[in-house]
Amino acid sequence: MDYQNKLVLAPMVRVGTLSFRMLAAEYSADITYGEEIIDHKLVKCERRTNVAFGTTEFVEKGTDNVVFSTCEEEKNRVVFQMGTSDAVRALKAAEIVCNDVATVDINMGCPKAFSIQGGMGAALLSKPELIHDILATLKRNLDVPVTCKIRLLKSPADTIELARRIEKLGVPALAVHGRKIADRPRDPAKWDEIADVVAALSIPVIANGDVLEYDDFSRIQAATGAASVMVARGAMWNASIFSPKGKSHWEDVKKKYLRKSILWNNDVKSTKYTIKEMIAHHSCLELPEGKSINKADTLEDLAPPGS
Repeated sequence: MDYQNKLVLAPMVRVGTLSFRMLAAEYSADITYGEEIIDHKLVKCERRTNVAFGTTEFVEKGTDNVVFSTCEEEKNRVVFQMGTSDAVRALKAAEIVCNDVATVDINMGCPKAFSIQGGMGAALLSKPELIHDILATLKRNLDVPVTCKIRLLKSPADTIELARRIEKLGVPALAVHGRKIADRPRDPAKWDEIADVVAALSIPVIANGDVLEYDDFSRIQAATGAASVMVARGAMWNASIFSPKGKSHWEDVKKKYLRKSILWNNDVKSTKYTIKEMIAHHSCLELPEGKSINKADTLEDLAPPGS
């Protein structure tokens, strides 16, 4: 995968499903990360082909619960992001999905309690030896590229030291979220500290943090020197942020997302969550449309009357 001058959809739990990834790609996203999938879940899955929808699904054995879904059209751009705290289990999980994705990425930045308590996500940032074991094991045994996404550490020097250790393992790129573990979305991303990482490495760095408009792609790239730029919330609120032609109205984007959710048989709960995030940012969930979403039981229930 080429990591130079790419617009990248960030991994977002409950949002980065196949339907949303396809929506972002339609608006010109070059690389699309799936939502983080925990290795414990994936190792319980079996691969199935869903002929009706033209998808490849990874389904929990003995159930109809689809843990991850993809399709041939996105194979060269989709990044499978995994949460893990164990090299052997990570490999077992990655081997199940690696032939259907472009890259396997290890989440080393999620600050949520679930990840931290499980030794995953940002908990890995303080365990360089475990990072080494996971990445080295995957790289040695997989035929697809292996990357990771980190957050900033307590000091720029600490971040650079870890980034250099990761680079030495032979990863083709490193994504850096410009916030520390204790930071929250309202805290400004530290683009200058991403720039320090870029200057210290020879591999492409993907910068992430405070990209809310199309012009922010070039702004953060210029400020950091990053090879590519990743966007999360800005895309969730309006996926047309990737379009060089300018943003479409959010309601038009929402309708297009719902059509793709039906087309790709997206999970109802994930679809409702994403639509509610769009509405909450631009309008009000207390209006009739917002209240009707909570009552919806199927994807068709979410469609406006007459659509």
